[in-house]
Amino acid sequence: MAQADKALVSNSTIIHLRKVEFIMSSEQVLYIVATPIGNRDDISARAIDVLSSVNRIYAEDTRHSLPLLRHHGINTPVTALHEHNEQAQVSGILEYLQSGHDAALISDAGTPLISDPGFRLVRACQRAGVKVSPVPGACALTAALCISGLPTDRFQFVGFAPHKRAARKLWLQPLANLSSTQVLYESPHRIVDCLEDICEMFGMERELCVARELTKRFETVLHGAAAHILQGVFEDPNQQKGEFVIVIAGKPGSQAVDTSAEIALDRALEVLLQHLPVKSAAKAAADIFSMNKRDAYDRALALQQK
Repeated sequence: MAQADKALVSNSTIIHLRKVEFIMSSEQVLYIVATPIGNRDDISARAIDVLSSVNRIYAEDTRHSLPLLRHHGINTPVTALHEHNEQAQVSGILEYLQSGHDAALISDAGTPLISDPGFRLVRACQRAGVKVSPVPGACALTAALCISGLPTDRFQFVGFAPHKRAARKLWLQPLANLSSTQVLYESPHRIVDCLEDICEMFGMERELCVARELTKRFETVLHGAAAHILQGVFEDPNQQKGEFVIVIAGKPGSQAVDTSAEIALDRALEVLLQHLPVKSAAKAAADIFSMNKRDAYDRALALQQK
């Protein structure tokens, strides 16, 4: 190829790459932005930059979020998006994004969608081809886990427990037999009742960590047997105020229970693999057993190789 032709191709490639770069940079984005769970300064520089630069912020409670935004000099317009209006808002937000605007979603505290609204919106954006990008940061779940003193190599986050006692006991019962660490959120109105039910369903000696008001002025972290922590919270009204994360140790010697679940998974995968490719079989098993798709895929691959 002649030198002039090479230069022409090179210049053409550069122009093409620049066009691609422009298209990518002009793509509209919904940012999922983590905000502090307590201390206002527990926010990343990138989060501040994103919240300042987007066209609109969708917040779970504008009254709660506005003081934080003003504290960091963020004057972006804010619109409410919460569990009661999310479904009705989704189509309008999609239209707003597709018309050439960027937006950010924040919750009252921590990482959006972790027991907070936003799932319907994110799912709708993905299906519509709108880019969704995380701006990670504070999360009460990981904050409590890292100071709990309990195993973190395998844990399950179960969100908020049911409000009614009978439903809560039924909900707790299968969790009590697992060997992995369990993490749940609880409100001040039900903390004592929930701890009583944990004592009953998990046993008085089950090891717990109860983290209250993390990163805030009155932060407290209690460690010990379930009965001991229940007594401490019950006798001190101050320990019944604020937001709680409860971290529960797995059941000692419960490997047999977990093994039975693994046997059920293997049997299901063996049947699915007779009719589906590995990836499809793993996805179906993950949906059936409410488990991580990657773990299901690894197990399916191992069974196929056998």
